Amino acid sequence: MTKRLTVGEITTMIDDARAATMAFVAGLDGEKLLGPKLDIVNPLLWEIGHVTWFQEHFILRQRDGHPPLRAEADALYDSMRVAHDDRWDLPLPTLGWTIAYGRDVRNALLDRLTGPVASEADSYLYQLVAFHEDMHTEAFMYSRQTLGLPPVRFGGQAAPVSMTTGPWPGDAAIPGGTFQLGATPDARFVFDNEKWAHERTVVPFRIARAPVTNEEYAAFVEHGGYLTREYWSDAGWAWLQACEISGPAYWEGEPGAWRVRRFDKTVDLPPHHPVMHVNWYEANAYCAYAGRRLPTELEWEVAATGEPDAAGQQLSAVKRDQPWNAHGSTRPTDTCANLDSSAGGLVDVAAYGDGDSAFGCRQMMGNVWEWTSSDFLPYPAFSPDTYKEYSEPWFATRKVLRGGCWTTRSRLVTPVYRNFFTPERRDIFAGFRTSALP
Repeated sequence: MTKRLTVGEITTMIDDARAATMAFVAGLDGEKLLGPKLDIVNPLLWEIGHVTWFQEHFILRQRDGHPPLRAEADALYDSMRVAHDDRWDLPLPTLGWTIAYGRDVRNALLDRLTGPVASEADSYLYQLVAFHEDMHTEAFMYSRQTLGLPPVRFGGQAAPVSMTTGPWPGDAAIPGGTFQLGATPDARFVFDNEKWAHERTVVPFRIARAPVTNEEYAAFVEHGGYLTREYWSDAGWAWLQACEISGPAYWEGEPGAWRVRRFDKTVDLPPHHPVMHVNWYEANAYCAYAGRRLPTELEWEVAATGEPDAAGQQLSAVKRDQPWNAHGSTRPTDTCANLDSSAGGLVDVAAYGDGDSAFGCRQMMGNVWEWTSSDFLPYPAFSPDTYKEYSEPWFATRKVLRGGCWTTRSRLVTPVYRNFFTPERRDIFAGFRTSALP
Protein backbone atom coordinates (compact mmCIF):
# COMPACT_ATOMS: atom_id res chain seq x y z
CA MET A 1 0.00 0.00 0.00
CA THR A 2 1.56 3.29 -1.10
CA LYS A 3 1.87 5.86 1.68
CA ARG A 4 -0.60 8.69 1.19
CA LEU A 5 1.18 12.02 0.90
CA THR A 6 -0.05 15.48 1.82
CA VAL A 7 -0.36 18.06 -0.93
CA GLY A 8 2.45 19.96 0.80
CA GLU A 9 4.73 16.92 0.65
CA ILE A 10 3.95 16.43 -3.03
CA THR A 11 4.56 20.10 -3.84
CA THR A 12 7.92 20.08 -2.06
CA MET A 13 8.99 16.88 -3.81
CA ILE A 14 7.96 18.00 -7.32
CA ASP A 15 9.55 21.44 -6.91
CA ASP A 16 12.75 20.05 -5.42
CA ALA A 17 13.17 17.55 -8.27
CA ARG A 18 12.74 20.33 -10.83
CA ALA A 19 15.09 22.68 -9.00
CA ALA A 20 17.80 20.03 -9.21
CA THR A 21 17.17 19.60 -12.94
CA MET A 22 17.43 23.32 -13.56
CA ALA A 23 20.68 23.50 -11.59
CA PHE A 24 22.24 21.18 -14.15
CA VAL A 25 21.45 23.40 -17.12
CA ALA A 26 22.14 26.78 -15.49
CA GLY A 27 24.81 28.67 -17.42
CA LEU A 28 25.05 26.22 -20.33
CA ASP A 29 24.93 27.61 -23.86
CA GLY A 30 23.27 26.03 -26.92
CA GLU A 31 26.19 23.77 -27.83
CA LYS A 32 26.62 22.39 -24.30
CA LEU A 33 22.88 21.84 -24.00
CA LEU A 34 23.19 19.36 -26.85
CA GLY A 35 26.67 17.93 -26.42
CA PRO A 36 28.28 15.24 -28.59
CA LYS A 37 26.33 12.25 -29.82
CA LEU A 38 27.41 9.45 -27.49
CA ASP A 39 25.73 6.16 -26.59
CA ILE A 40 25.97 6.86 -22.87
CA VAL A 41 24.44 10.38 -22.72
CA ASN A 42 21.38 12.26 -23.91
CA PRO A 43 21.23 15.86 -25.09
CA LEU A 44 20.53 17.83 -21.91
CA LEU A 45 18.02 20.03 -23.75
CA TRP A 46 16.09 16.92 -24.80
CA GLU A 47 16.32 15.34 -21.35
CA ILE A 48 14.77 18.23 -19.42
CA GLY A 49 11.86 18.25 -21.87
CA HIS A 50 11.50 14.49 -21.49
CA VAL A 51 11.09 14.58 -17.69
CA THR A 52 8.32 17.17 -18.10
CA TRP A 53 6.63 15.08 -20.80
CA PHE A 54 6.78 12.04 -18.50
CA GLN A 55 4.90 13.93 -15.78
CA GLU A 56 2.26 15.14 -18.19
CA HIS A 57 1.87 11.76 -19.86
CA PHE A 58 1.32 9.66 -16.77
CA ILE A 59 -0.80 12.05 -14.69
CA LEU A 60 -2.55 14.66 -16.83
CA ARG A 61 -3.09 12.53 -19.89
CA GLN A 62 -3.06 8.83 -18.97
CA ARG A 63 -4.85 9.25 -15.62
CA ASP A 64 -7.06 12.28 -16.37
CA GLY A 65 -7.51 11.99 -20.14
CA HIS A 66 -6.44 15.56 -20.86
CA PRO A 67 -5.21 16.52 -24.34
CA PRO A 68 -1.49 17.34 -24.60
CA LEU A 69 -0.42 20.81 -23.47
CA ARG A 70 2.06 20.93 -26.36
CA ALA A 71 1.01 19.22 -29.58
CA GLU A 72 4.58 18.40 -30.58
CA ALA A 73 5.67 16.91 -27.23
CA ASP A 74 5.03 13.23 -28.08
CA ALA A 75 7.11 13.38 -31.24
CA LEU A 76 9.96 15.02 -29.33
CA TYR A 77 10.12 13.48 -25.89
CA ASP A 78 8.59 9.98 -25.83
CA SER A 79 11.69 7.88 -25.13
CA MET A 80 10.06 4.67 -26.32
CA ARG A 81 9.23 6.21 -29.71
CA VAL A 82 12.24 8.46 -30.30
CA ALA A 83 15.43 6.47 -30.86
CA HIS A 84 18.42 7.54 -28.78
CA ASP A 85 20.59 8.55 -31.73
CA ASP A 86 17.78 10.63 -33.27
CA ARG A 87 17.49 12.93 -30.25
CA TRP A 88 20.29 15.25 -31.44
CA ASP A 89 18.57 15.72 -34.81
CA LEU A 90 15.14 16.70 -33.53
CA PRO A 91 13.80 20.26 -33.95
CA LEU A 92 14.12 20.79 -30.21
CA PRO A 93 12.51 23.98 -28.87
CA THR A 94 14.57 26.60 -27.09
CA LEU A 95 15.54 26.32 -23.46
CA GLY A 96 13.06 29.09 -22.63
CA TRP A 97 10.21 27.15 -24.31
CA THR A 98 11.23 23.98 -22.50
CA ILE A 99 11.31 25.70 -19.11
CA ALA A 100 7.89 27.24 -19.75
CA TYR A 101 6.53 23.80 -20.70
CA GLY A 102 7.82 22.46 -17.40
CA ARG A 103 6.22 25.32 -15.48
CA ASP A 104 2.85 24.79 -17.17
CA VAL A 105 2.88 21.06 -16.40
CA ARG A 106 3.95 21.67 -12.83
CA ASN A 107 1.08 24.09 -12.25
CA ALA A 108 -1.43 21.72 -13.84
CA LEU A 109 -0.15 18.83 -11.71
CA LEU A 110 -0.62 20.75 -8.47
CA ASP A 111 -3.91 22.40 -9.47
CA ARG A 112 -5.58 19.00 -9.89
CA LEU A 113 -4.88 18.00 -6.28
CA THR A 114 -7.51 18.50 -3.63
CA GLY A 115 -6.30 18.34 -0.12
CA PRO A 116 -5.03 18.14 2.33
CA VAL A 117 -4.05 14.50 1.60
CA ALA A 118 -3.71 12.97 -1.86
CA SER A 119 -5.31 9.64 -2.74
CA GLU A 120 -3.23 6.51 -2.68
CA ALA A 121 -3.25 6.37 -6.50
CA ASP A 122 -2.11 9.98 -6.82
CA SER A 123 0.50 9.54 -4.09
CA TYR A 124 1.97 6.69 -6.11
CA LEU A 125 1.95 8.61 -9.40
CA TYR A 126 3.46 11.80 -8.02
CA GLN A 127 6.26 9.84 -6.39
CA LEU A 128 6.80 7.92 -9.64
CA VAL A 129 7.24 11.07 -11.72
CA ALA A 130 9.43 12.74 -9.10
CA PHE A 131 11.62 9.65 -8.79
CA HIS A 132 11.86 9.45 -12.58
CA GLU A 133 13.20 13.00 -12.58
CA ASP A 134 15.58 12.09 -9.75
CA MET A 135 16.96 9.26 -11.92
CA HIS A 136 17.55 11.71 -14.75
CA THR A 137 19.15 14.20 -12.38
CA GLU A 138 21.67 11.53 -11.49
CA ALA A 139 22.18 10.82 -15.19
CA PHE A 140 22.87 14.56 -15.68
CA MET A 141 25.77 14.20 -13.24
CA TYR A 142 27.08 11.19 -15.17
CA SER A 143 26.92 13.28 -18.34
CA ARG A 144 28.83 16.15 -16.77
CA GLN A 145 31.58 13.73 -15.74
CA THR A 146 31.65 12.16 -19.22
CA LEU A 147 31.81 15.60 -20.91
CA GLY A 148 34.33 17.11 -18.48
CA LEU A 149 31.93 19.75 -17.13
CA PRO A 150 32.07 20.93 -13.51
CA PRO A 151 29.82 19.13 -11.00
CA VAL A 152 26.61 20.67 -9.71
CA ARG A 153 25.56 21.13 -6.09
CA PHE A 154 21.78 20.89 -6.00
CA GLY A 155 20.83 21.21 -2.36
CA GLY A 156 21.79 19.76 0.94
CA GLN A 157 24.69 20.68 3.17
CA ALA A 158 28.05 19.08 3.77
CA ALA A 159 27.54 16.03 5.96
CA PRO A 160 28.74 16.57 9.54
CA VAL A 161 31.15 13.64 9.51
CA SER A 162 34.86 13.27 8.80
CA MET A 163 35.44 12.44 5.13
CA THR A 164 39.13 11.43 5.24
CA THR A 165 38.84 8.45 7.52
CA GLY A 166 40.98 5.88 5.72
CA PRO A 167 40.25 2.26 4.81
CA TRP A 168 37.76 -0.10 6.39
CA PRO A 169 39.27 -3.56 5.78
CA GLY A 170 38.06 -6.99 6.69
CA ASP A 171 34.99 -9.14 6.20
CA ALA A 172 31.66 -9.50 7.91
CA ALA A 173 30.54 -13.06 8.57
CA ILE A 174 26.91 -13.57 7.58
CA PRO A 175 25.09 -16.62 8.96
CA GLY A 176 22.74 -18.75 6.92
CA GLY A 177 19.01 -19.09 7.22
CA THR A 178 15.98 -17.77 5.37
CA PHE A 179 15.40 -14.23 4.18
CA GLN A 180 12.60 -12.27 2.56
CA LEU A 181 14.15 -10.79 -0.60
CA GLY A 182 12.33 -7.81 -2.06
CA ALA A 183 9.75 -5.23 -1.00
CA THR A 184 6.71 -5.70 1.20
CA PRO A 185 3.29 -4.14 0.48
CA ASP A 186 3.60 -1.78 3.46
CA ALA A 187 6.66 0.00 1.97
CA ARG A 188 6.28 3.73 1.33
CA PHE A 189 6.72 3.14 -2.41
CA VAL A 190 7.45 0.04 -4.46
CA PHE A 191 8.86 -0.24 -7.97
CA ASP A 192 7.47 -3.12 -9.99
CA ASN A 193 10.75 -5.04 -10.15
CA GLU A 194 10.87 -5.12 -6.32
CA LYS A 195 7.57 -7.07 -6.05
CA TRP A 196 7.24 -8.95 -3.88
CA ALA A 197 9.23 -10.13 -0.89
CA HIS A 198 9.72 -13.87 -1.21
CA GLU A 199 11.56 -16.39 0.93
CA ARG A 200 15.06 -17.37 -0.11
CA THR A 201 17.57 -19.70 1.49
CA VAL A 202 20.87 -18.08 2.47
CA VAL A 203 24.08 -20.10 2.67
CA PRO A 204 26.61 -18.63 5.16
CA PHE A 205 29.09 -16.29 3.47
CA ARG A 206 31.56 -13.50 4.10
CA ILE A 207 31.32 -10.05 2.55
CA ALA A 208 33.75 -7.12 2.63
CA ARG A 209 32.92 -4.49 5.21
CA ALA A 210 33.55 -1.78 2.60
CA PRO A 211 33.82 -1.40 -1.16
CA VAL A 212 37.13 -2.01 -2.95
CA THR A 213 39.30 1.10 -2.72
CA ASN A 214 41.42 2.87 -5.31
CA GLU A 215 44.54 1.65 -3.52
CA GLU A 216 43.37 -1.96 -3.70
CA TYR A 217 42.36 -1.64 -7.33
CA ALA A 218 45.67 0.02 -8.22
CA ALA A 219 47.45 -3.12 -6.98
CA PHE A 220 45.40 -5.13 -9.47
CA VAL A 221 46.31 -2.74 -12.30
CA GLU A 222 49.99 -2.75 -11.37
CA HIS A 223 49.97 -6.55 -11.16
CA GLY A 224 49.10 -6.63 -14.85
CA GLY A 225 45.39 -7.16 -14.30
CA TYR A 226 44.41 -5.68 -17.66
CA LEU A 227 46.95 -7.88 -19.46
CA THR A 228 46.26 -11.23 -17.77
CA ARG A 229 43.71 -13.30 -19.66
CA GLU A 230 43.00 -15.69 -16.79
CA TYR A 231 41.33 -12.99 -14.71
CA TRP A 232 38.72 -12.19 -17.34
CA SER A 233 35.55 -13.92 -18.45
CA ASP A 234 35.22 -14.61 -22.17
CA ALA A 235 32.83 -11.69 -22.58
CA GLY A 236 35.00 -9.44 -20.44
CA TRP A 237 38.16 -10.24 -22.39
CA ALA A 238 36.33 -9.66 -25.68
CA TRP A 239 35.18 -6.24 -24.41
CA LEU A 240 38.70 -5.40 -23.22
CA GLN A 241 40.25 -6.24 -26.57
CA ALA A 242 37.55 -4.68 -28.73
CA CYS A 243 37.64 -1.38 -26.84
CA GLU A 244 41.45 -1.43 -26.36
CA ILE A 245 41.10 -0.83 -22.62
CA SER A 246 44.31 -0.75 -20.61
CA GLY A 247 43.11 0.60 -17.27
CA PRO A 248 40.24 2.15 -15.34
CA ALA A 249 38.26 5.01 -16.85
CA TYR A 250 39.67 8.48 -16.16
CA TRP A 251 42.93 7.21 -14.63
CA GLU A 252 46.24 8.53 -15.89
CA GLY A 253 49.83 8.49 -14.76
CA GLU A 254 51.87 5.53 -13.57
CA PRO A 255 52.25 3.22 -10.56
CA GLY A 256 52.67 5.22 -7.40
CA ALA A 257 51.59 8.43 -9.10
CA TRP A 258 48.10 7.76 -10.38
CA ARG A 259 45.80 10.67 -11.08
CA VAL A 260 42.12 10.65 -11.93
CA ARG A 261 39.80 13.09 -13.69
CA ARG A 262 36.82 14.15 -11.66
CA PHE A 263 34.55 16.27 -13.85
CA ASP A 264 36.66 19.23 -15.05
CA LYS A 265 39.68 18.67 -12.79
CA THR A 266 42.41 16.03 -12.53
CA VAL A 267 43.54 15.18 -9.01
CA ASP A 268 45.83 12.73 -7.26
CA LEU A 269 44.05 9.41 -6.89
CA PRO A 270 42.57 9.33 -3.35
CA PRO A 271 43.76 5.95 -2.04
CA HIS A 272 40.86 5.25 0.30
CA HIS A 273 37.98 6.36 -1.89
CA PRO A 274 36.06 3.49 -3.42
CA VAL A 275 37.14 2.72 -6.95
CA MET A 276 34.54 4.18 -9.31
CA HIS A 277 33.78 4.02 -13.05
CA VAL A 278 34.62 0.33 -13.30
CA ASN A 279 32.19 -1.92 -15.11
CA TRP A 280 30.90 -5.37 -14.29
CA TYR A 281 33.64 -7.08 -16.34
CA GLU A 282 36.35 -5.15 -14.49
CA ALA A 283 34.79 -5.91 -11.11
CA ASN A 284 34.75 -9.61 -11.91
CA ALA A 285 38.34 -9.56 -13.13
CA TYR A 286 39.46 -7.92 -9.88
CA CYS A 287 37.60 -10.60 -7.92
CA ALA A 288 39.41 -13.34 -9.85
CA TYR A 289 42.75 -11.66 -9.10
CA ALA A 290 41.87 -11.36 -5.40
CA GLY A 291 40.47 -14.87 -5.05
CA ARG A 292 37.03 -13.46 -4.31
CA ARG A 293 33.70 -13.02 -6.08
CA LEU A 294 30.90 -10.49 -6.42
CA PRO A 295 28.01 -10.95 -4.00
CA THR A 296 24.63 -11.94 -5.35
CA GLU A 297 21.89 -9.38 -4.89
CA LEU A 298 20.40 -11.69 -2.25
CA GLU A 299 23.66 -11.66 -0.31
CA TRP A 300 23.95 -7.89 -0.70
CA GLU A 301 20.43 -7.30 0.66
CA VAL A 302 21.01 -9.71 3.56
CA ALA A 303 24.26 -7.93 4.50
CA ALA A 304 22.50 -4.55 4.33
CA THR A 305 19.22 -5.27 6.07
CA GLY A 306 19.42 -8.64 7.85
CA GLU A 307 20.13 -9.30 11.52
CA PRO A 308 21.56 -12.32 13.32
CA ASP A 309 19.46 -14.20 15.83
CA ALA A 310 20.26 -14.02 19.54
CA ALA A 311 22.86 -16.78 19.27
CA GLY A 312 24.40 -15.31 16.13
CA GLN A 313 24.15 -18.63 14.36
CA GLN A 314 21.22 -17.97 12.05
CA LEU A 315 19.49 -15.04 10.43
CA SER A 316 16.64 -13.66 12.49
CA ALA A 317 13.22 -12.80 11.10
CA VAL A 318 14.01 -9.07 11.41
CA LYS A 319 14.61 -7.09 8.22
CA ARG A 320 15.64 -3.46 8.55
CA ASP A 321 14.18 -0.68 6.42
CA GLN A 322 17.66 0.83 6.22
CA PRO A 323 21.03 -0.62 7.28
CA TRP A 324 21.13 1.78 10.23
CA ASN A 325 17.56 1.14 11.41
CA ALA A 326 17.42 -0.95 14.55
CA HIS A 327 13.90 -2.16 15.24
CA GLY A 328 12.25 1.01 13.98
CA SER A 329 14.70 3.61 15.33
CA THR A 330 16.15 5.92 12.71
CA ARG A 331 19.08 8.28 12.61
CA PRO A 332 19.52 11.25 10.27
CA THR A 333 20.51 10.19 6.78
CA ASP A 334 23.22 12.84 6.53
CA THR A 335 25.27 11.06 9.19
CA CYS A 336 24.57 7.58 7.82
CA ALA A 337 25.00 7.70 4.05
CA ASN A 338 26.66 9.82 1.37
CA LEU A 339 23.56 10.63 -0.68
CA ASP A 340 21.84 13.73 -2.13
CA SER A 341 25.19 15.23 -3.23
CA SER A 342 25.49 16.53 0.33
CA ALA A 343 29.21 15.78 0.59
CA GLY A 344 29.91 17.07 -2.93
CA GLY A 345 31.58 13.86 -4.11
CA LEU A 346 33.18 10.63 -2.94
CA VAL A 347 34.47 10.10 0.59
CA ASP A 348 36.75 7.50 2.18
CA VAL A 349 35.25 4.06 2.65
CA ALA A 350 35.52 4.29 6.45
CA ALA A 351 33.31 7.40 6.64
CA TYR A 352 29.67 7.32 7.78
CA GLY A 353 30.10 4.80 10.56
CA ASP A 354 26.60 5.64 11.83
CA GLY A 355 25.30 3.88 8.73
CA ASP A 356 26.71 0.44 9.51
CA SER A 357 24.46 -2.56 9.03
CA ALA A 358 23.83 -5.07 11.81
CA PHE A 359 26.80 -7.06 10.52
CA GLY A 360 29.18 -4.09 10.47
CA CYS A 361 29.08 -3.47 6.71
CA ARG A 362 29.73 0.21 5.95
CA GLN A 363 28.35 2.37 3.15
CA MET A 364 25.83 -0.17 1.94
CA MET A 365 23.91 2.96 0.96
CA GLY A 366 25.53 5.83 -0.92
CA ASN A 367 29.05 6.76 -2.08
CA VAL A 368 29.08 4.29 -5.04
CA TRP A 369 26.58 1.94 -6.62
CA GLU A 370 27.72 -1.65 -6.13
CA TRP A 371 27.72 -4.26 -8.86
CA THR A 372 26.35 -7.67 -7.91
CA SER A 373 26.79 -10.95 -9.73
CA SER A 374 23.06 -11.19 -10.42
CA ASP A 375 21.29 -10.86 -13.74
CA PHE A 376 18.36 -8.46 -13.72
CA LEU A 377 15.41 -10.85 -13.69
CA PRO A 378 11.82 -10.62 -12.44
CA TYR A 379 10.90 -11.80 -8.98
CA PRO A 380 8.28 -14.59 -8.83
CA ALA A 381 5.32 -12.20 -8.26
CA PHE A 382 6.39 -9.58 -10.80
CA SER A 383 3.76 -7.72 -12.77
CA PRO A 384 4.35 -4.43 -14.61
CA ASP A 385 2.99 -1.26 -13.06
CA THR A 386 1.79 1.97 -14.69
CA TYR A 387 5.19 2.64 -16.26
CA LYS A 388 5.26 -0.66 -18.15
CA GLU A 389 8.58 0.06 -19.85
CA TYR A 390 10.45 0.60 -16.60
CA SER A 391 11.60 -2.98 -16.02
CA GLU A 392 10.14 -5.63 -18.29
CA PRO A 393 11.96 -4.73 -21.55
CA TRP A 394 15.32 -4.98 -19.80
CA PHE A 395 15.09 -8.32 -18.02
CA ALA A 396 17.95 -10.74 -18.78
CA THR A 397 19.98 -8.01 -20.55
CA ARG A 398 21.34 -6.12 -17.52
CA LYS A 399 23.22 -6.72 -14.26
CA VAL A 400 21.88 -5.60 -10.88
CA LEU A 401 23.49 -2.83 -8.85
CA ARG A 402 22.52 -1.93 -5.30
CA GLY A 403 22.83 0.85 -2.75
CA GLY A 404 22.94 4.21 -4.54
CA CYS A 405 25.84 6.63 -5.02
CA TRP A 406 26.80 10.01 -3.63
CA THR A 407 24.47 11.90 -5.99
CA THR A 408 21.47 9.54 -5.70
CA ARG A 409 18.44 11.07 -4.01
CA SER A 410 17.74 9.57 -0.58
CA ARG A 411 13.98 9.72 -1.19
CA LEU A 412 14.42 7.40 -4.19
CA VAL A 413 16.85 4.70 -3.11
CA THR A 414 16.22 2.01 -0.51
CA PRO A 415 18.07 -1.24 0.29
CA VAL A 416 15.59 -3.15 -1.90
CA TYR A 417 15.95 -0.78 -4.87
CA ARG A 418 17.32 -2.58 -7.94
CA ASN A 419 19.36 -0.51 -10.39
CA PHE A 420 20.36 -2.22 -13.61
CA PHE A 421 22.86 -1.54 -16.39
CA THR A 422 24.59 -3.49 -19.13
CA PRO A 423 27.93 -4.96 -18.01
CA GLU A 424 30.16 -2.76 -20.19
CA ARG A 425 28.97 0.59 -18.74
CA ARG A 426 31.75 2.57 -17.05
CA ASP A 427 30.18 6.03 -17.00
CA ILE A 428 27.91 5.30 -14.04
CA PHE A 429 29.12 6.04 -10.52
CA ALA A 430 29.63 2.38 -9.71
CA GLY A 431 32.14 0.34 -7.75
CA PHE A 432 31.81 -2.96 -5.91
CA ARG A 433 32.56 -4.95 -2.78
CA THR A 434 33.69 -8.56 -2.75
CA SER A 435 32.44 -11.67 -1.03
CA ALA A 436 33.50 -15.26 -0.39
CA LEU A 437 32.31 -18.46 1.19
CA PRO A 438 33.20 -18.96 4.89
